[in-house]
Amino acid sequence: MHEDLVDHLTRSTSLQRGEALRVIQDVLAYFDETAEDYVRRRHRELQAQGLLNAAIFEQIAGELDYRAVAPPELSLRQLRRIVYG
Repeated sequence: MHEDLVDHLTRSTSLQRGEALRVIQDVLAYFDETAEDYVRRRHRELQAQGLLNAAIFEQIAGELDYRAVAPPELSLRQLRRIVYG
């Protein structure tokens, strides 16, 4: 999976093949987080820093604008509707 990206990373960095694969897997796992999971995680992190909910939710709202999150899981019917309307 993603062999072309692994090849690219090994050519363009000092990463070995196994290291490049782990980096790719880590990045994919990072972006696989749903919006709901992200909000819950960030709320816990910011709360642990002592921020209050008003500031926490304002910060999270701003962060979501720049965050790639996993798409919702789509059924086969939903996929067909995307293609055929």
